[in-house]
Amino acid sequence: MLNGVNLNLLERRDPAVYGGLSLPELEGKIREWASQLGCDVLCRQTNSEGEYVDWCQELGESADGLVVNAGAWTHYSYAIRDALELARGPVVEVHLSDIDNREEWRRHSVLADVAAHRVIGKGPDGYREALEFLARA
Repeated sequence: MLNGVNLNLLERRDPAVYGGLSLPELEGKIREWASQLGCDVLCRQTNSEGEYVDWCQELGESADGLVVNAGAWTHYSYAIRDALELARGPVVEVHLSDIDNREEWRRHSVLADVAAHRVIGKGPDGYREALEFLARA
């Protein structure tokens, strides 16, 4: 579970758009859902694009699948896209908000073509859907 830029301040962002949880609260829900599905989960968040790329490379080699919310990097980071392309397991792209119906610049994802599944605009429950997808994969 790789969360990107600005998700460390999730509780300070518009709750109508982002769900109103803090990152630790969201990670608690993710761990609970993973446990219910019989999955092990590792949650990480960074504001450093290079560190995010390193994690994509590292976990792409060892994890059975990746759930990624790259935040704003989704829209322009080909470095993250290229690292995810090398993952041995499926990649699920998650966005709390409905990026397809927001500002024009948010509507394009450079990660979409390497994602086996995308979950957009379902708030925190989108992470559950992502885990369910990986549990079935």
